[in-house]
Order: sequence, then C-alpha cells, then structure tokens
Amino acid sequence: MHFQQLLRWCHEAYEESLERFGLEPAALFPTPGQQLDLLLPITHCSADFLAPLICGDPLAIALKPEPLDATAFEVAYSFSSAGRPVARGLTRHQCIAAADRRRAPLPEGVQRWLQASAQP
Repeated sequence: MHFQQLLRWCHEAYEESLERFGLEPAALFPTPGQQLDLLLPITHCSADFLAPLICGDPLAIALKPEPLDATAFEVAYSFSSAGRPVARGLTRHQCIAAADRRRAPLPEGVQRWLQASAQP
C-alpha cells in the first residue's frame, strides 16, 4: 500500500459514511462555482502501516468518528485484510466559517452523524 493511497481511502470512507447517514457531499465539500458558509478542513492526519499488502488483497475499512469539541472532530480508521490488521489512519477536522476562516460550530448534520456514530 503506497502511503498516499491510505489517506485517499480514509477520505473516501469518511465521505461514504457521511453519505450513508444522508449528508450529501455537495453540502459539506466545496465544488466549483459553489460557496459554502462552513468548511471542514483537515488539520492533522497520520498513518501507521502494520503489515504489507499486495495489489488485489481484500481490504476492509472501519471508521470511528469522535467529537473533540463543538468545532472539531477526528476520525480513526482501521484497515484489515483477511481478518488481520494492516494499517491505521487518523484525520482531524476543524470547522471554520468560510467568510473569515475562524472556528465555527459544526454543522447540525455533522453533529448528528457524530452522535449516531457513538451509538453501540
């Protein structure tokens, strides 16, 4: 697994989780010609590689989002192949107002997603 690939898969799993919860990507991620009031940039990312993978190996990704405060959250990612852990990832996100780039409360939809993700 190339290091940049792991972070790409983290982001895809994050977007898919939001979509499964009913949050449309266009409402959270900037697209050409669209202005958003709130932005959710990644302020930190990390990755740990635990075992090698070969192209074509099966890969499962589990994610665990957690709020950090009213304006930020992190998502921990666990990667496994054939039942064995192969990698971990982490992203931290900070909500900011697009107009002044200052911290802002997380959007309601993201708050609900975080609460629902905490349920057993």
